[in-house]
Amino acid sequence: MKAFIKPNKLEKILEKNNVKPTAMRLLVLQFLLNNKIAVSLTNVENHFDKSDRTTLFRTLKTFAKSEIVHKIDDGSGVTKYALCEENCHCEIETDLHVHFHCNKCNETVCLTDHKIPHINLPTGFLADEVNLIVKGICDKCNNL
Repeated sequence: MKAFIKPNKLEKILEKNNVKPTAMRLLVLQFLLNNKIAVSLTNVENHFDKSDRTTLFRTLKTFAKSEIVHKIDDGSGVTKYALCEENCHCEIETDLHVHFHCNKCNETVCLTDHKIPHINLPTGFLADEVNLIVKGICDKCNNL
């Protein structure tokens, strides 16, 4: 059974990130909080089957811009979204962590305890984003 988070807590999360709490934003945030895996727009759309795809996409885009979620390129060709940790600013030097993509169930999870180490780039090189994906078999599929 999925946990229900009180609407005022959800509103506080949005307001803290300067996002106006609309009904759809609250519902999408609740959905993201209930998922321990990264989700795609299609996952969100399937959950809210009566909702407009454009509205859902704009909600995820707003959440990413406001650092409520971060986008993950796990190599599957589909952008995934996962909640940011509290006080995350998606900064390369401090907030980035490893992601694990299971080749069997196709789920992607954040490994927030495993930070991406600082990479010294050659002079003149500037990083815009960093993405580290470990691929293999997750603990559920490995029957552990």
